[in-house]
Amino acid sequence: MIQKKICMVGVFATGKTSLVQKLVYSIFSAKYHSTVGVKVDRKQVEIGDTAVNLLLWDLEGRSSIQEIPASYLAGAHGVLLVADGTRKETFDQLFDLHALALGAAGHVPSVVALNKVDLTNEWQLGRHEDAMLAERGLHSVRTSAKTGEGVEDAFRWLAQSTLAAPTETR
Repeated sequence: MIQKKICMVGVFATGKTSLVQKLVYSIFSAKYHSTVGVKVDRKQVEIGDTAVNLLLWDLEGRSSIQEIPASYLAGAHGVLLVADGTRKETFDQLFDLHALALGAAGHVPSVVALNKVDLTNEWQLGRHEDAMLAERGLHSVRTSAKTGEGVEDAFRWLAQSTLAAPTETR
């Protein structure tokens, strides 16, 4: 079985932990729990005929752009960036977080989860933000840890991309 380390990066309260809980345990809790340091979970996914064991490193969120400990990102095969679609400022910090993550992990596949899409009345992102992601070559998926919308799609896309990525880019 192939094993891939995936680091989840985003500012605080974007739903990183909730996305992992939905993917791994099929649960959602509206109760907020701040991650301290890093929490690691596992999820096996099938990509074609290949079983991939994802090691999901849920990194603590930051209230501002701060350096992510390089030791957390070392050896990562992919990065899942998470923004809260109801808080545009979390999107605005994505590119700096992405640069920090790639600086520590190397050039690895990345996907953006625009989370909390179920909160349609509070959604603050639109075509401009989609265009910004496309300009930078970042794949994005609108997700909801509450309903499950897009959650598996985001992780499967990233798992598939890590399989296709040349090993010398790490």
